[in-house]
Formats: sequence, structure tokens, C-alpha cells
Amino acid sequence: MQKVMITGIAGGFGKPTALALLEKGYQVAGSVRSRDGKNVDTVAELEAAGALIVAMDVTDTASTERGVAQAIAHLTGIDVLFSNAGIGSYGIQELMTPEDMARVFDVNVMGVQRVMRAALPHMRAQKRGTVLHTSSLIGRIATPFYGTYAASKWALEAIVECYRTELSGFGIESCIIEPGAMPTAFFDGMVAPNDPKREAQYGEFAAVPAMSAVGLAQMLDATPDQRPERIAEAVVDLLEMPFGQKPFRTVVDHVGVGPQIERYNDVLHDVTRTVMTSFGIEDMLKLNA
Repeated sequence: MQKVMITGIAGGFGKPTALALLEKGYQVAGSVRSRDGKNVDTVAELEAAGALIVAMDVTDTASTERGVAQAIAHLTGIDVLFSNAGIGSYGIQELMTPEDMARVFDVNVMGVQRVMRAALPHMRAQKRGTVLHTSSLIGRIATPFYGTYAASKWALEAIVECYRTELSGFGIESCIIEPGAMPTAFFDGMVAPNDPKREAQYGEFAAVPAMSAVGLAQMLDATPDQRPERIAEAVVDLLEMPFGQKPFRTVVDHVGVGPQIERYNDVLHDVTRTVMTSFGIEDMLKLNA
């Protein structure tokens, strides 16, 4: 059975995905930033289910290389990488300091690059592999108060577009999963601006982000199908598809936005193939349906 590494395995998407894969017989290793604190119980549950958990900080290159190497050594190889570690942000865009933005990008963009650089030599050496990435619906569109987070996911989508083509000749297929908003602890750890002087200049509008967040929470409460287990189901479905025939993008959303993003993705898919064909390099898209 395939050997899978999941970054951010203790998170809202990582844990149900790991448990679903273990139940299917996959070998699973995963990373957490720390085995202590809030992750203690989750780490214990995942280890009891058969997963190997390594401590790894994707914002630190040495830590990332060490953690990936430990996971590969334990699994005696790696067939699938689920690049899932991420951090959110929320607030009026002007109030985000460059340091706030850098923190989000260090996890969601540079963190992905660190993990890829650590894992890809092993995948290229075996001439076959699958890489899944957790993006977001707002990696496709931007909505108010999510500017920094959306920008990081737009950047991720661009990077993975390039990986998709550059790795296909090495037998490595790439997939992006685009969830809608889900009721997870992800929202509790969001980077939020702390600039009260500048915030005061926005007057009554400064209260709108908090009101919008309450509305989102109410919408999620009213949509029980919008749950993290849907991501686990999407990952299992993708991995059970034939190699080289998986869709490049998979939307997971049950609140009505998903069909619009799928329409957007279909158009981009056609445009990308047309552009690649005009340059005579459409063969670089061969590992995705």
C-alpha cells in the first residue's frame, strides 16, 4: 500500500485525512510543529491509529529537512506527499503589517517550498510520486478581509502550476485541493492585525470584519455538509484514481460557491492547455486529466 506523508497532520484537514488513509491501509507519517501543548491528544490518537508523527517547523529549513528525512526513513520511501500545513489571516488589509504578511507567506508559500525541496529528490529518484496541496477557494478569488491569506494561496496556486509541468517528466503528478470555509480550529490561529491607531481611522467600518466573521460562523453552523471530513474523502478519492488521470484541481465546497470556482477552473484549464500547445510543450501537462 502507498506511503503517505502529511504536513500539518494534527490540523482540521490533516487529522481526518490521516485517519481515513490509515483505515484504508495506507502507511502514514505526518508532521506537527510541536508534539506538546494543544497537539498532545491528537498526536496520541494518530500514533495509536498507526501514524508516525515527527516534530517539524515548515518555517525552518533545517527542521523541515530533518522531519521529511525522518518520515521517509520510517516509511522506507514516500509515494504521496500531502502538503497541508497552513496558517490563516483575517482583517482589514491596510492594518496588516509587512511582518504579519511575512508570517503568513513563510508558512503558506515558503513553507511549501521547503517541504518540496526536502521531499522531491526522493520522488525523482524513484521516478514516480503524487503531490497534493491544500489551497482554498480564495486561492482563486479574493474576498474582503482575507487579502493576505488569499494572496498566499494565489501564490501557492502559481507555484504548483509550475511544479505540475516541471515534474511531469519525472513521473510526479500534482493535484490541488480547494476547500471552501470549514468549521475547524484553523480560524482560532489566524494572524490578525494589531494596529489600533490606524484601525480607528476606519471609523464604523472597523467593526465590519468581526460582523462578517459572525455571519460566516452562522452559515457554517447551518451547513452540516461543510465539514473537514470532506477533505479526507477527496484525498482518498484522488489517491484511488489511476496514476496520471487525477484532476489537477478538486473543489470541495457545499455552500454554493464551488460550482462558480469549478467554472473558472475549467476555463483556466482550457486556456493553459491552449497556451502550452502554442509553445509546443503541451506534453508537460500529460500527468493530469
